[in-house]
This record gives sequence, C-alpha cells and structure tokens, in this order.
Amino acid sequence: MDQQKQYQALTDEYQGLQTELTTVVTARQKLESQHTENKSVHKEFAGLADDAVIYKLVGPVLLKQDTSEAKSTVDGRLDYIEKEISKRVETNIKDVQARSEGKKTEIMQMQSQMQRPAVQG
Repeated sequence: MDQQKQYQALTDEYQGLQTELTTVVTARQKLESQHTENKSVHKEFAGLADDAVIYKLVGPVLLKQDTSEAKSTVDGRLDYIEKEISKRVETNIKDVQARSEGKKTEIMQMQSQMQRPAVQG
C-alpha cells in the first residue's frame, strides 16, 4: 500500500476513534445527569418520615410505593451509576484516548516521512 493510502487509512481510524470518544463522553454525561437527579431524590427522601406516602410514576399512572422500597431503589441506582462512571466509563474513555493519541502519533510520523522526500527532491 502506498503512503497516501496508508495515511488516509490512519486518518480514517483516527476520526473513528474521535467519534467513539464523543459517544463515550456523551454516555458519561448522561450518567452524571442521572446521578445528579437521583442524588436530589435521595436528599428529598432523607427529609421524609418513615410513614410518608410515596408515589411512583409508571407510564401515565401514579402507584403507591413503600417508603423503604423507594429509598432502597434510589440507593441502588446511585450505587450502580457511581460504579458505572468510575469503572466502565472512565476506563473506556482512557482507553479510547490512549488509542487516539497512538494514531495521532502515527499520523504525525507519517506526515514527516512524506515531507522528507519532497524537501530532498
């Protein structure tokens, strides 16, 4: 494969990695938004009495929900979201960034190789 085709393949891979990075960062932002929302609900629950009535929206209907069950559900969600952000998403972002930087370095090396013959010629 000639240098121009190799260069094009590298830049295509780099662009693909940048798109993947954008997708992963967007997923992290969504999780952070959900985390903030659930933190607010958790704060609200902390101020409620144990015999307070809690309703859960299921489709177009409000259903009565047990207070301890609702608190447990929110705590579980918070735990899951925190683990998701800290383990899977952050690891994925670092991995994509590292691969992206590797491709960027390869592209820069190839650019300098392609410029050398032009300067010498």
